[in-house]
Amino acid sequence: MILNRSMAPEFNVPEDFELLPPSEFKLSNGAKFFYIPTPGLDAVKIDVLCRGQRASLPLDHTLISSFTLQMLQEGTKQKDAGEIAEFFDFYAVEAYPYLTFSHEGLGLLSTKKHLTTVLEVFISLFTEATFPEDMLEKRKSQRKLSIQLEKEKTSSRADQVFRECLFGAGHPYGAEIEKAHVDAVKRDQLISYYETMLWQDLEVFVTGNFDSTELENLCLQFGQLPNRLVSESAPLPKINTLLAVTEPKEKSVQSSIRIGSWSIPKSHPDFIALSIFNTILGGYFGSRLIKNIREDKGHTYGIYSSLTEIGDSNYWVIAADVQKEFYPSVIKEIYHEIHLLTQEEISADELEVVRNYLIGQMLKQFSTAFDLIDRFKSAHHSGTDFDYYTEKLAYLKIFTAKDMLAIGQKYFASPPFIEVVVG
Repeated sequence: MILNRSMAPEFNVPEDFELLPPSEFKLSNGAKFFYIPTPGLDAVKIDVLCRGQRASLPLDHTLISSFTLQMLQEGTKQKDAGEIAEFFDFYAVEAYPYLTFSHEGLGLLSTKKHLTTVLEVFISLFTEATFPEDMLEKRKSQRKLSIQLEKEKTSSRADQVFRECLFGAGHPYGAEIEKAHVDAVKRDQLISYYETMLWQDLEVFVTGNFDSTELENLCLQFGQLPNRLVSESAPLPKINTLLAVTEPKEKSVQSSIRIGSWSIPKSHPDFIALSIFNTILGGYFGSRLIKNIREDKGHTYGIYSSLTEIGDSNYWVIAADVQKEFYPSVIKEIYHEIHLLTQEEISADELEVVRNYLIGQMLKQFSTAFDLIDRFKSAHHSGTDFDYYTEKLAYLKIFTAKDMLAIGQKYFASPPFIEVVVG
């Protein structure tokens, strides 16, 4: 058979899309344990996550949770930082902190062959961390330098100013991290957070090739971890939204633009349709914003639109770094493209391109067992389950131009939006 390489292969949409949910167990400490098997693959991925507490901390203590998690591998009662690093390197293991406003914890990538040996040290991080003063000072110095460097980047500064406009400077989600926050971090605070606030409402997500006996042993080991009852969360401050900020930087050759507003959670009935609309607007390399502002005008290397969640809040944001002299016209073109999508149906050709792209991207997200547990974890933490992806694929097959017009009119047709320019 001779292949005709001048023609792209035919794109076939799968008829069925069945995702088997992970096995779920209740551990002796009350934690939930989710397991997805990987027959024939001896790599292991483990994420141990708990309820995030950062938003409950006073603003001047906002870095306590991140420093606590980062310091877990800087020393335990049995090993110092160098010995822990050398141990994990020897067994080709990666242990990493996990931190968002919603969840925090530790993850582990290992091989099954060495897992028994590795788990002893990994589990010790949950109960035996010592938070050495010298390592803390080193971490604080590194964080101060990072803050200084980030402030000099217009893109990082624009992200911060946008969140500040959205939530307010006095809100945990909008507060700016300063060097003073780093100075406020003390060793006794980390120990207190570690012993009283961390490890609330524990969940364990495991992917690996285990038989029933091995799985039972894992459940026994993780059942020994601390699993504290969820403490009552402090009420969040009132949101104080500001619609526009322009922050000039004379020496900057570019301006970073952020335009956006509030949105809806993944569990909302409109979310799948809204995510498709967002893709058409600026969510992939063939989007309206890319074609107009990058390809036609040449004002930016990249511009994108995304649906984002932080804590229990959801918003959409368009982001672009452009040549400074062109930022007013770029903003004008952004609003022009939004207006078109809320007033005119997209063409049949564009509709099919987006449909095929999104179906392909979605199926690509489930190419490995590690992807599978990550997708489950994302849906689970958003208040849904694997049915979300089944429903999404079904909708991707049938959505119409009229559907996109209606969703655009519902969520994007009512400016003013928040508008930030830095640089």
